[in-house]
Amino acid sequence: MQYPHKVSLIAILFSSIAFSQTYKTSSTVLSGKEFPKIDAERKAEFQVYFPDAKSVILDGGDGMKSIESSASKGENGFWNISTSPMEIGFHYYWFNVDGQRTNDPNTQLYFGYSQPTSGIEVPSGEDFFLEKNVKHGKIVNDSLRSEITHGTRNFKVYLPPNYGSEKLPVLYLYHGTGEDITGWEKQGYILHILDNLFAENKAKKMIVVMDYGVALNPEQEKLPDNYPRTVLSSKNLDKIVIQELIPYIEKKYKTSGKKAIAGLSRGSYQAMLIGVSHPEVFSAIGAFSPVIYEGTEAEPFKELPIGNLLKTKKKPYFFIGIGEKEDVLFFKFNEVLTTFLHQNNYPYFQYKSPETRHEWLTWRRSLYQFSQHIFKR
Repeated sequence: MQYPHKVSLIAILFSSIAFSQTYKTSSTVLSGKEFPKIDAERKAEFQVYFPDAKSVILDGGDGMKSIESSASKGENGFWNISTSPMEIGFHYYWFNVDGQRTNDPNTQLYFGYSQPTSGIEVPSGEDFFLEKNVKHGKIVNDSLRSEITHGTRNFKVYLPPNYGSEKLPVLYLYHGTGEDITGWEKQGYILHILDNLFAENKAKKMIVVMDYGVALNPEQEKLPDNYPRTVLSSKNLDKIVIQELIPYIEKKYKTSGKKAIAGLSRGSYQAMLIGVSHPEVFSAIGAFSPVIYEGTEAEPFKELPIGNLLKTKKKPYFFIGIGEKEDVLFFKFNEVLTTFLHQNNYPYFQYKSPETRHEWLTWRRSLYQFSQHIFKR
């Protein structure tokens, strides 16, 4: 009479073991938390405690829009949410709890969509951005007082392993709209990407300055929302980089004088604006998910003096990266850029990230590729 019970118990244990082996907890969870987790088919499971909620709906950024999900409430007040197969990479997400946007209490928070936001990492099978047993660099916080914005500007600086033993080139790197200087460190895994590249001798050692992408003074902050604030902010940023940031970095850190500039989304416009305005300063320009602001069909480069590249003797290396699943708007920007460069016989490198949208895996991959091609000459 004991056998059915034993068989049932064994089946339960086997099922539990199989489940734990099938599902893996997301790398974004807080210490000690189990959810969210992803199975081999990239289906995700979330479990959140909202005992008084009548409705809990999973929502999020670009990579979350294509999935289907179902939610059920248990008697213990926990909601279980299951999804269809998810796309690879890092995705911002949140829950609509009775119509109120609410973060997942199980995960770390990442600054995205202009506020702290939950994140999930769906494994892509790549390890170039994972921590490995190699020598590690470090990221330090720094700041300067800007006469252009009349305030303190905070930024982060990546210093490679064994920093101080030689003078190094500098990459100035920008985040996108709704994000801040923590993006490349937390969501972008820049520390691991560069540490691994240097350990494998795939890139020249460099310093990276992760600067803040908003540069408005107090009076400009009061301008109406329909004013082209991004262009104004970017033009201020151009002045800050050339007049304040570069002199500060080159005085404080051990630099060689060689410089490159890159950014993602809005940051790509800022990198291009600054880079093409000063082609004699930057040896490389990287546009990850390129954006061009305030252009028209007749005059696409109205606020981007890209023609400067054709007038200078020094030809900065030009890199353009984009995700294969990005929205058509970004492909239009990409096409405008590549058409201009091609028609004018200006050399450039086009990288397309497989299976990714306007999200961090596209930008990690773009940085990985870009870093291997700069400071080579």
